[in-house]
Amino acid sequence: MPNSNAKLHSNHRAGREASRRELVSRSLQSAQHCLENQDFGTAYAHYLLVLNLAPELKITVKETFQFTLFKWAEELDSLARIQDLFNCYEQALELYPNDEVICNSMGEHLFRMGFRDEAAGYFHKAVKLNPDFADARENFYRVANWLVERWHFIMLNDAKRNLTYLRAIESAVRSGSRSVLDIGTGTGILSMFAKKAGASFVYACELSKTMYELARDVVAANNMEREIKLLHLKSLDIEIPKHIPERVSLVVTETVDAGLFGEGIVESLIHAWEHLLLQPKPKNQDISAGDYGRVIPASATIFGMAVECKEIRRHHRVGMQEVAGVCLSNSVQFFSPTYAAAGSEETVEPYTTEKLSRIPGGYRALTEPCQVMAVDFNNLQELKSLAARKPWKLSLPVTEGGILDAVVVWFVLQLDEEHSLSTSPSEETCWEQAVYPVQGLLDYSVKTGDTVMMEVCCQDCYLKIQKISSLPSECGMDVSDRDDTLSLGNEAELCNALAGLQTSTEQDGSTPVCVLESTEIALLNDTAYHECFKAAMSKVLLSLNPSKDLHSMDVDGHGSGINLQENQSTSSLGVDPDALYILDVSEGFSILPIIAGKLGPVRAYSSVEKDQHQAALHVIAEANHFPKETLEFWLSHLEEESVVLQRPKSDKLWSIIILDVIETSGLIQQEVMEKAAISRCLLHSGGKIFPQYVLVYGMLVESESLLLESAVQGTEPTLGFNIAPFINQFKVPVRVYLDLSTLPCVPLSKPAELLRLDLMSPLQNSPSREVKVQICKSGRVTAIPFWYHIHLDEEHSLDTSDESSHWKQAAVVLDEPIPVQVGDELVLDVQHHKSNISITVKR
Repeated sequence: MPNSNAKLHSNHRAGREASRRELVSRSLQSAQHCLENQDFGTAYAHYLLVLNLAPELKITVKETFQFTLFKWAEELDSLARIQDLFNCYEQALELYPNDEVICNSMGEHLFRMGFRDEAAGYFHKAVKLNPDFADARENFYRVANWLVERWHFIMLNDAKRNLTYLRAIESAVRSGSRSVLDIGTGTGILSMFAKKAGASFVYACELSKTMYELARDVVAANNMEREIKLLHLKSLDIEIPKHIPERVSLVVTETVDAGLFGEGIVESLIHAWEHLLLQPKPKNQDISAGDYGRVIPASATIFGMAVECKEIRRHHRVGMQEVAGVCLSNSVQFFSPTYAAAGSEETVEPYTTEKLSRIPGGYRALTEPCQVMAVDFNNLQELKSLAARKPWKLSLPVTEGGILDAVVVWFVLQLDEEHSLSTSPSEETCWEQAVYPVQGLLDYSVKTGDTVMMEVCCQDCYLKIQKISSLPSECGMDVSDRDDTLSLGNEAELCNALAGLQTSTEQDGSTPVCVLESTEIALLNDTAYHECFKAAMSKVLLSLNPSKDLHSMDVDGHGSGINLQENQSTSSLGVDPDALYILDVSEGFSILPIIAGKLGPVRAYSSVEKDQHQAALHVIAEANHFPKETLEFWLSHLEEESVVLQRPKSDKLWSIIILDVIETSGLIQQEVMEKAAISRCLLHSGGKIFPQYVLVYGMLVESESLLLESAVQGTEPTLGFNIAPFINQFKVPVRVYLDLSTLPCVPLSKPAELLRLDLMSPLQNSPSREVKVQICKSGRVTAIPFWYHIHLDEEHSLDTSDESSHWKQAAVVLDEPIPVQVGDELVLDVQHHKSNISITVKR
């Protein structure tokens, strides 16, 4: 009987195995059939079944499974079935937990949906699994800039700042503050200062998941994981005794930005005083520090001054009345987002930031520095009154005449009675300054004796400086710094003062307003850019339609040749056989289609998306007197906006396609070569892509600044604490938004051509190239700044390193400096992958 039972079991197992193999085979066939019919959802379900029944096939079907997963995920994404999409990836990662391609794809979906912390985790894992996986590496670099902002590196390298905080914390702990809460701990450095100083209980909170996990690793590496309690919480959500057992005697924080209040320090300290801190020390009472609450920093004083600065001006005010023959004057008013923020009900940052000591062209103070306000962080009632306080007026006497471009703000952070930090532009500091650009005035010039007027308030967690204006000295107006009303002697004096006062709200209500990003305003002010495009487009159009004298085709009717208005009145552009089609798919606001429309019988298509931008272009087109048919908005013609590059009509091709090749940041646009490949198929004979090719230039430099801004340099700046290996995981090899004209560096070589990207002749392209560079000055190579010569054709090119250019530059920062001597030769291995340029140095 036992032998008989064993035989039955054996036969049963064999039958089950045969059934399994048959089911796997049928499922594989069904999956293949579904793929052929593009039924990716069903194909994915079949592959899941196969892999669960036959794990031994994982390697065999891996690539086909990945393809099916990605196609099905795209479909789910388009149907907004987000939970199903994530379920699919979770199932896939259970089957292939160490697959870098699936991890990277999951991260891409998460990033597109705004889950940056989670996306970073998947990108980071993909890079760890395969450091040579270029897609994952580039994705991780992009998201790292979001998650760990670059100022963390600069701040941690600021030994003076770190030491000042350490001394203040040590003083507080020695005087009796034994329990400490670190709000917005970041890497945990202030918490570790408190523990090193001898605090009995240290708590730290951090909202960012990435920074919380980073702090956890840092604290553990410094053997303090049992002594510092980390909370993944916003401080406003901390409850007693749920998260911490009792009120603390000391709160330390550095949740300040260039404008002091922008990271929410006032709101978090109000909550801390009400719910987390011991009561403040009563006046004139001598009690132990451990029995009352206090805050580091204790207070802050904000200062400001008016400045003239060409660089700020060109990013916030359109200074041209005419650009490449297109009249802008009086047709539309352009403003940057800071102007919109002044009158907006939304919470919008009302300032930009600049490191004034390194701003191109420098700046000139028009007034003496003046105290804007002071705040006591140890006074709950004062903190509460900030938001409720009515706006007050502030006046700054002009001490030097010039052009009023901005009010610049900085502060002195008083940590305690002995220790302070200043963010003044005259100080060597890790902080930038807050810049409030002046916009909307009729006249920006001021002279000695005039007064710069402004209104100050603390609203929506921001210091707002608005209604900036100038009051001429001849008005003789008496202005009190902080009165809510202007002090005027009589009605005649009032009329005289108002006549001279150019407020930022004084604008023609009938003139359309268009808000542009500061980089878009800088582009509008880039005369060389528009003139270069005008000349290159004229050359192409003339070659395609030689019978027309393009230079005389003045749409105002003033030219010596064809009058376009008369021509178009008798022939609709829609059927004009001579009409040439031009498509501008550059990102953001662009007037290139209008420039093209003034060159002759063309149909110019703009790809701007925002209604406000389209309205502004319409107004400019009308102000330049040519019919609406000349300018059209391409996206309104598309059934599927994701497929921007296609024929203008079924029987037409493009004469010119303008691509955005270089980002303002100094990087190459993503997928530009793929876009160029599609564009080449959409051009008729003689048509051109602009630019036709791009040359990448670079040079070797020694720059301590770039090192400090890119990675934490060992344990010395962090006062012996081991932080560098953890935060440096988030360093990126390329620094962007650089100004080479003011970058503190020593050139060690002459500029060299590194790479050619040809959009019209792809056979001339190579994804990698070796370049020999001769050393002309001894030193240490720390970085390789690079920029571009953008060739619209052989005759017309743009240099992105020009000081008047709206583009910034970028630099590859080396992991380790390389000592060099005059006459040495280094070999640069230059590679281009998507938007990423990587440069490695060989001896």
